[in-house]
Amino acid sequence: MTDRAVHPYNLPSDPAKRHSAALTDGPDRAAARAMLKAIGFTDQDLARPLIGVATTWIETMPCNFNQRRLAEFVKEGIRAAGGTPMEFNTIAVSDGVSMGTDGMKASLISREVIADSIELVARGHLFDGMVCLVGCDKTIPGAAMALVRLDRPGLVLYNGTIYPGTYKGRNADIVTVFEAIGAYRAGTISLDELYEIESASCPGAGACGGQYTANTMSMVMEFIGLSPAGLNGIPAEDPAKDAAARRCGELVMDLVRRDVRPSSILDRHALENGISAVAATGGSTNGVLHLLAIAREAGIPLEIDDFGTIADRTPIVADLKPGGRFSASEMYDAGGVALVMRELLSRDLLHGDAPTIDGRTIAEIGAAARETPGQQVVVPIATPIKPIGGLTILHGSLAPDGCVIKLAGHERRFQRGPARVFDSETACFAAVKAGTIRPGDVIVIRYEGPVGGPGMQEMLSVTAALVGEGLGDQVALLTDGRFSGGTHGLMVGHVAPEAALGGPIALVREGDEIEIDVDRKAMDLLVEPAELAARRAAWSPPPPPYRGGVMAKYAALVSSASDGAITTGARLQASLPNA
Repeated sequence: MTDRAVHPYNLPSDPAKRHSAALTDGPDRAAARAMLKAIGFTDQDLARPLIGVATTWIETMPCNFNQRRLAEFVKEGIRAAGGTPMEFNTIAVSDGVSMGTDGMKASLISREVIADSIELVARGHLFDGMVCLVGCDKTIPGAAMALVRLDRPGLVLYNGTIYPGTYKGRNADIVTVFEAIGAYRAGTISLDELYEIESASCPGAGACGGQYTANTMSMVMEFIGLSPAGLNGIPAEDPAKDAAARRCGELVMDLVRRDVRPSSILDRHALENGISAVAATGGSTNGVLHLLAIAREAGIPLEIDDFGTIADRTPIVADLKPGGRFSASEMYDAGGVALVMRELLSRDLLHGDAPTIDGRTIAEIGAAARETPGQQVVVPIATPIKPIGGLTILHGSLAPDGCVIKLAGHERRFQRGPARVFDSETACFAAVKAGTIRPGDVIVIRYEGPVGGPGMQEMLSVTAALVGEGLGDQVALLTDGRFSGGTHGLMVGHVAPEAALGGPIALVREGDEIEIDVDRKAMDLLVEPAELAARRAAWSPPPPPYRGGVMAKYAALVSSASDGAITTGARLQASLPNA
């Protein structure tokens, strides 16, 4: 018979079990304890704080493929620091695999499902803290959104970038393959060469290797303080990644003991630091969507125009693909993202007093940067790669609520030309393959926005094909969809309001003159107001592409791209009677 003096029901609760005590402690919780004991948890395990270990492992891509292994090291660190880990899985959708198919519509939608599912498991099982292992693009902001909603101690660990492949002595990655498809269609490489590039470009586990969306958002997590400095940048297949995962397990227990929550880290200054990171590295325009979404979850005021304001004062100091020469693994070898912090801090372009979850401020992390002698990835801010950041926000008659243009990979700041109008990415890609796009054209891809797609497809298949066919520097493209972090050229995305909601992009006709003027921060449809009014009177929304399921649910709930494309339901509520 159990000694009542030491009976598990009579043990005082660990004060760090701020949530899980209600799940595991006392005789009334015997049933819950019985079920947990069925899978191996002991009385000692259940007396400790319960820590959720969220993974986004999936067998559909290399991007998240090492997470099962890393989770074991995270759990080892949690146990060593006095906690009990409980691992669970959520979804991921590979942008690179699904690109150019209807599957791409699921990508941005997956961000909301990831955030919702992490939140639900954490709330349902009363975790005291969280470690979120992330990889492919939408898993990173999705995890951050969940942590912000929960406001429980936790952190995000990126499982790491892929190493570049090699083709004919040069680095190659997934964007190399997309551009090779265009080159093959243009007849400049053979089918055998395309196959060789395909087979050489992705050599192992890890997310896409340039400063594309995954590596952009990985860096952002360090700049906004939700990831431990220096650990995200370790490549997926570097042996040091395992020790980094163990360190995160130990760190989350320190956060739980001290009750350090995301709300004590994330504020307006942190988000501005994140924007500066995107701007200074020529990062993905998807960073705009994701930082806006994180801000909305945290209740922090942030608007799309803030990105342009910050980018205009932030030089590009990192020579990273797709606009530059180097991969994310080469950034790590050079000394890591702390080098970027150091350069921006030297011009007071970051809030140096912003805290991070590893206990240091941004200024302290930047001061501790260790540069590899002779590295060329991060340049001195006194001699930047470009004097202003890698993106800006345009408005005008075609985008009254704003749109995003990426500037890191090209020098053109103006184009005026005839519209080539396509009501889907698929239709545009067919025109590119058929060779009907001409130099000087302004390509319009519409009905691909958050509602119209739904899900805001990325246009990498089209933009990479244009580059591969030699048209990348001779045409412009605008869309209410979005772009891959691998896109470069004069490309404008996130046009709002979108076509499906009657935005001006829905009124464009073949041959209309469109003017894109970055210096004026304007994008205009050069059609007389009376003609536009007549077109608007004749316009009606197309039928929704999905009548049920998750795609229809998302389309009914999602907000504008200029507001982060989050599923708050505000647009639906506003449409109801007496709202």
